Amino acid sequence: MFDNPDYTGQAARLERSALFVPGSRWAMIEKAASSAADAVIIDLEDAVAPSEKEQGRAAVVRAFKELDFGPRLRIYRINSLDTSFAYRDLIEVVEAVGERVDLVMVPKVSGPEDVAFVARLLSQIELGRGQTRQIGIEAQIETARGFLYAREIAAASPRLEALIYGPGDYAASMRAPLASLGERDEHDALYPGHRWHAVMHTIVAAARANGLRCLDGPFAGLKAPEELERASRVARSLGFDGKQVIHPTQIAPVNQVFSPPAAEVAQAEAVLRAYAQAVAQGRGAISLDGKMIDAASIRMAHVIVEQQRRIQQRG
Repeated sequence: MFDNPDYTGQAARLERSALFVPGSRWAMIEKAASSAADAVIIDLEDAVAPSEKEQGRAAVVRAFKELDFGPRLRIYRINSLDTSFAYRDLIEVVEAVGERVDLVMVPKVSGPEDVAFVARLLSQIELGRGQTRQIGIEAQIETARGFLYAREIAAASPRLEALIYGPGDYAASMRAPLASLGERDEHDALYPGHRWHAVMHTIVAAARANGLRCLDGPFAGLKAPEELERASRVARSLGFDGKQVIHPTQIAPVNQVFSPPAAEVAQAEAVLRAYAQAVAQGRGAISLDGKMIDAASIRMAHVIVEQQRRIQQRG
């Protein structure tokens, strides 16, 4: 069991901001590849019309073959598994450029069997092409059933790296009114609390219990920077690692919110120094600036320092 914020390995990859681009818009894909986002998601689902799915797959293959994504994670989102497009999305792209794909994003994951299916198919394709580099999976939780089975989904496969909240489809699944993705409306004003707290908290808890990343869903208001920052800060306060974005102008503010402030990094470094000194001196009790330091404080200090290291490495 992980149940520890000090997770490591592939699941610890930096993903403060994940920029969506339609698979049918080549110019946007080119710009995204050199953006300031930590990850680029080429979308074959909602952003691509049924008549353009084949063209979208070809664009994903071309992008991963021809474009230099630098340190950005290379992700593409397949269509949901209840459509006739999903298996071709996996086979056609991974058979062509599997060694260049970091992650496959699976929408509307409703149970562990969805993750298991994608993982098994990826294993078969990788085996067939002699690929030793394993492709990871990100699962979007955006249905009522997905919410109820979040715990099982989070433990469904070693390939799974992240759980992602999908606010639009989740609201539709719950038959809850939603005027715009991520933005507060009159329904939020009526509700005595945060309307989506239950699902968001569940996603974070399920991710943390299994050593996974967790990302908040996108924010639709392109002309509401204050609301974007507020939504990002709410997500960070709940424990999310980052947020999906739908426009390049949203990247910088999201990256800033999900980066630890300098004072927080300095405090974490001081905690680790005090801990190391106490261990060297054989002391059990540890204090800093008149406050006791417990095991949870030490674990969180490790997480903050490691995150800062990855951010500096990202450049």
